[in-house]
Amino acid sequence: MTNPPPPGNWSDPTWSAQPSSPAPDPTLVAGQPVPAQPGPVDPYAPSPYATSPYAPDPYAPVDPYAGAKQPATQPMPGYAAPGYAPGYPPQYPGYGYPQPPKTNGMAIAAFVLALIGFTSCITAPIGAILGHVAQKQIRLSGEGGAGMAKAAIIVGWILTGFLVLVILFYVAAIVYAIVTSNDSSSY
Repeated sequence: MTNPPPPGNWSDPTWSAQPSSPAPDPTLVAGQPVPAQPGPVDPYAPSPYATSPYAPDPYAPVDPYAGAKQPATQPMPGYAAPGYAPGYPPQYPGYGYPQPPKTNGMAIAAFVLALIGFTSCITAPIGAILGHVAQKQIRLSGEGGAGMAKAAIIVGWILTGFLVLVILFYVAAIVYAIVTSNDSSSY
């Protein structure tokens, strides 16, 4: 860009036919080069990230026990370290096997009392009642021991039913003995 000459016959000492500053470069913005616009992408072109045929698939399902498994003894070709593909971050080991939930103490006590009910039938109904309480606690807290609580309920109520039948049998035997003893003494 050039400046126009001064008007009339008046001469400007600063005027010259040369531009005062060089023309701006259209490929520079604020002194930095402008990046080229990306063209159309070929969907069938190989991925720039697939550096190895052994590279892990980022969309494959994740194994929750991967960290607990033993690493391979020999690295695969193209790997920087055993189990690591070049260009991928290292895979950190997992936290081990998942731990089973803590067993409810009331369920254990109910099961023990229900089993002791085989020898002393007095503890069987206590075990059955504690089994019901343990089931409610397990539902609320998510602890383990639901099977023991259910077994305590079943065994406890079955043994309680046998206890009731035995008591009814003894009461009937005593009543029968009393009734038959009064008839024989009146003769």
